[in-house]
Amino acid sequence: MRTSLLLLVAAGVLPSPVVGQEAGAARGAEHPPASWPQPITPPITQPLAPLTAPAPAPAVDTLSVEVAQGVVAETCRRCHNPRRVSGGMSLETFEVTAASDNAVIAERMVRKLRAGMMPPVGVRRPSPDSLRTLAVVLESRLDAAWEANPNPGRRTFQRLNRAEYSRSIQDLLDLDIDAGDYLPLDTKSANFDNIADVQLLSPTLMDGYLRAASEISRLAIGDPEVTPSEATFRVSRWTSQAEHVEGTPYGSRGGVAVDHNFPADGEYVFRVSFHHETTGALFGNGKGALHTTDEPERIEISIDGERVALLYIDRWMHVSDPDGVNLRSDPVFIEAGPRRVAAAFIRTFEGPSQDLMSPHDWSIASTSITDAYGFTTLPHLRDLAVTGPFAPAGMSATPSRERVFSCRPSTPEDEASCAEAILSRLGTRAYRRPLTEDNLAALMNLYRAGAEAGGFEEGIRLALEGILASPHFVFRFEERPAREADGVYALDDYDLASRLSFFLWATGPDDELLETAAEGRLSDPAVLDAQVRRMLGDPRAEALATRFAGQWFRLQDLEGMNPDVRLYPDFDQQLKEAMHRETELLFHTIVQEDRSLLELLTADYTFVNERLARHYGIPGVTGTDFRRVEIAEPERRGVLGHGSILTLTSHASRTSPVLRGKWVMEVLLGTPPPPPPPDVSDLEATPEAEEGRLLTVRERLEMHRASPACRSCHRVIDPIGLALEYFDGTGARRIKDSGMPIDAQGELYDGTPVTSAADLRSALLARPVPLVRAFTENLFAYALGRRVEYYDMPTVRSIARQAAEQDHRMSAFILGVVNSPAFRLKGTEAVVDDMEAESQGSQED
Repeated sequence: MRTSLLLLVAAGVLPSPVVGQEAGAARGAEHPPASWPQPITPPITQPLAPLTAPAPAPAVDTLSVEVAQGVVAETCRRCHNPRRVSGGMSLETFEVTAASDNAVIAERMVRKLRAGMMPPVGVRRPSPDSLRTLAVVLESRLDAAWEANPNPGRRTFQRLNRAEYSRSIQDLLDLDIDAGDYLPLDTKSANFDNIADVQLLSPTLMDGYLRAASEISRLAIGDPEVTPSEATFRVSRWTSQAEHVEGTPYGSRGGVAVDHNFPADGEYVFRVSFHHETTGALFGNGKGALHTTDEPERIEISIDGERVALLYIDRWMHVSDPDGVNLRSDPVFIEAGPRRVAAAFIRTFEGPSQDLMSPHDWSIASTSITDAYGFTTLPHLRDLAVTGPFAPAGMSATPSRERVFSCRPSTPEDEASCAEAILSRLGTRAYRRPLTEDNLAALMNLYRAGAEAGGFEEGIRLALEGILASPHFVFRFEERPAREADGVYALDDYDLASRLSFFLWATGPDDELLETAAEGRLSDPAVLDAQVRRMLGDPRAEALATRFAGQWFRLQDLEGMNPDVRLYPDFDQQLKEAMHRETELLFHTIVQEDRSLLELLTADYTFVNERLARHYGIPGVTGTDFRRVEIAEPERRGVLGHGSILTLTSHASRTSPVLRGKWVMEVLLGTPPPPPPPDVSDLEATPEAEEGRLLTVRERLEMHRASPACRSCHRVIDPIGLALEYFDGTGARRIKDSGMPIDAQGELYDGTPVTSAADLRSALLARPVPLVRAFTENLFAYALGRRVEYYDMPTVRSIARQAAEQDHRMSAFILGVVNSPAFRLKGTEAVVDDMEAESQGSQED
């Protein structure tokens, strides 16, 4: 890779790697150093299309202003005064008519008022109409100030994160790669991994991008001289292997199926290793499973569904053996390209298990009970390794090669023109705008260097490495026009196309979007609307569910959740994955069918496969495919009844009303509670039993919040979480906790009584404004790739109000964000001073 890197620098594709990168990062530069080739910025051939300005808040009269100021004087200042300074702020001199002069404070007040959390629990509250009037007056003043001085905000350049990098490689080269093999974990901010100001550069990160460019270019073109290497695919211990695994041949059980890119034609060896007992013997060796006594267990290796090896498992293998608990195949000839590789056990029995007790869905709940009488235990795959190629024998046709080589030179004289055509096409898609003459010249220099050393294909490979290593691919720079007016400028159509495609697809623009940008028509509101709707109908729009909704709902936290096996022996990896997929499919369906946002809470349908349906107690569902089913049980409707949310907000051994209440406040309402005092013990410090019986979670919570330091926050959080206590730590329905009937009765912070998930849902829907605005804020941040600041809130309110007029349909939110000034305009200078930024980032009271 070192030689390739030097060639990239020499050809002008990259600057001197360390000095150029660090200097740009240190300056906080928005654009690459001058030595980097600059793409063409086409002139805007027509005036910028009208933007969606914030819809005005309802008009307020003098009486309303007086009522609002009276609430501040008589209620708010009791706590927010120079003596108490509750929440770190004083409203002693605050005037509602001048709210825009202290917009950070005013926006915090609006957020709390709309959520019904101000005044706090236990304080005498004015009438609901008075509190609503205060919120409306504040919003009207803040929105009017924005209209008088619009501020679209700004962000620095973005880089491709792991997900965007993988998707971009798939679109460009038809090659499925895991960017995690090359790039470090992405830093998150404001819930998302695409926020520009935390995407810092480092030598390690840059080395990862360069290494990825080198290896991916070889995978795409092929390398007939590649040396053998080993790729290992691990099987989670939590993956049950009693049933058929999707992607493996029918008639098999357990195992694993993976997509692997074979770099060249040649011979490959497959290794499988197995879990073992605590004593070192093979797990599932037949001592407790009668069906393995007649003949040995067998594991099949298949490529694209065709068997290439059948290995017999020695029931007496032990970790002390020379090869441990591993089996290896003979060398197998495989052609280059992406292949589905599967290793699965041959199914040798059907029907009821021979357990003398109820069988576990999780087939390896414990490696200590494999000898126990009455348990059916089976050999369990731990990992699959592919080693090779040995004796490489050239390159077969692959999807990536077909994608790259759009032409083939018939004579040596045609090679340069063919290479130029290939690199112009690939470079335009990778750079997300047409190549400049300098861009193309740099790539052709790389091509010639590679062709001299290894012929036409090596020249294309080296130039492709240059494309993938280029800052124009790795970074998303947005071009400034030659002349700027008032510190704000319109994005050119190519940058608008990139923002749109990364928002909706998490990858770069396709050919149609680039062509529309090249014609200068993307700024036309009708054309932009049509493109958004076209893109939402594309399968790639599922990124809104897997990327945006997944991070908004914190579904990534589910991966680290492994409930206590002694309490939940039926919880396995397949169930966890099904829970995750259920929530993604619900969100995706609401987007695709343009349904109301509020269906996330009210949907009387969901998506399940057999494993998840069995967990929920839904009959009549078989197989691994997901299907839409109606929900008869009111408690299970919407995301509040999804196993994914209920599991990720629990502890390994019990439910957590605190985590569940905190999730609702943070994710759905956008009003996170303050962190606990540093000297307060957590719930685990309370007794688990008293007077000879186990205490319920509710009883332990009541003991915990007896402390005055805990009471104020828990009075807000706990009733929300306790309403979900009829679901256990894995989202299954229950009626008892520690042997006692569930007591879910409580009272929300605004006095609303709740006794169940259905009551909680109704209470939240009775106050839809915070729900809608919290969603809009998160969608806004994800689309822009920056945090939402106080000066963005008028735009957020405008989008939410316009969506309400359209029954909260998803398209209204998405088009509202796309048509907003913040999405289509950009400021050239930071508009938030340090003190305001620090105040905005502080913890809300």
